[in-house]
Amino acid sequence: MTEQARYYAIRNVLLGILILNWGVALTKLLYGRFIGSASMVADGFHSLSDGASNIIGLIAISISVRPADVNHPYGHKKFESFASIAIALLLFIVSIDILRGAVGRLGKPVVPEVTISSFIVMAIVLLVNIIVVRFETRIGRRLHSDILTSDALHTMSDIFVSISVVITLVAVRLGVVWLDVVAAMVIAGLILKSGVEILLRSSDVLCDRIIVDPSVITDVVLSIPEVKGCHKIRTRGRKDDIHIDLHLLVADNMDVQNAHEIANQVEIALKKNIPGVSDVVVHVEPVTDI
Repeated sequence: MTEQARYYAIRNVLLGILILNWGVALTKLLYGRFIGSASMVADGFHSLSDGASNIIGLIAISISVRPADVNHPYGHKKFESFASIAIALLLFIVSIDILRGAVGRLGKPVVPEVTISSFIVMAIVLLVNIIVVRFETRIGRRLHSDILTSDALHTMSDIFVSISVVITLVAVRLGVVWLDVVAAMVIAGLILKSGVEILLRSSDVLCDRIIVDPSVITDVVLSIPEVKGCHKIRTRGRKDDIHIDLHLLVADNMDVQNAHEIANQVEIALKKNIPGVSDVVVHVEPVTDI
């Protein structure tokens, strides 16, 4: 599959999930307001943020697919990481808003109206989220898309949050009204936790944290005949866009042409044996310089 075909496939998945997320969010918000459930409204805002994150993902994918140019010689893949940070900030804003609402309800508690239709609504929402997670995970793995698999994990958190809302509805039905506010606070905490995890993961990419174990690279490099060793191995990037640079040791009497050929063999071997490698820079040194 070409990079352009992969882009269209990911874009179509994100568009479909965007429509589902906003449908789910609207259902939770309207019905949550109608019955006066803080936890259901909180869950609705969470789903709404999922839709916003889908839009950010669509924008990021459209930019990251662009080829390398004069001003961006390493390509545009990091735009996905910048988009992830934007999603994390959205989650922080939503979690703060939910906490403010929950704290306000502590002084003025509202008893939600819980009926059988409340449980039917949440059951439908749960079913939709489960389908989305399974579908997005499967397509994400097939396309080796980090943004789809990450979004699927985020939607997975929605499932657990929705389950907590169902538990709250049961508790309110039994007369434990204060649990609704507590559940809203728990949901806000879960959203905040998701935002922190996304922020940390994106920071790893933007700060060029090591992405491949140097021993794995060493094993591949040493499998090439006439290679005496390697050191100063560095890796950075994303799992689908790995950049490697290293120093290669060869015999001190080897001519430039042969050394260049071995360096090419190392690059080919690394790209073949380590998924996601897009760029390899090899600095050749005579073995006597160790």
